[in-house]
Amino acid sequence: MLPSDPFILLSMVNMKLRDEYPSLESLGEGLDEDYNEIREKLEAAGYKYDPAQNQFK
Repeated sequence: MLPSDPFILLSMVNMKLRDEYPSLESLGEGLDEDYNEIREKLEAAGYKYDPAQNQFK
């Protein structure tokens, strides 16, 4: 289960993208979560996924 707080979610997702997963899609598969929902939650908080850097900014 992912954190509901967008700032904690941002920290966790970026850490996992940096350390464990080569893409947002693979993170979603690895955590058994819908990566589009992760993207939507973080975009609603003002962050956008950068696939070239594999992180939310």
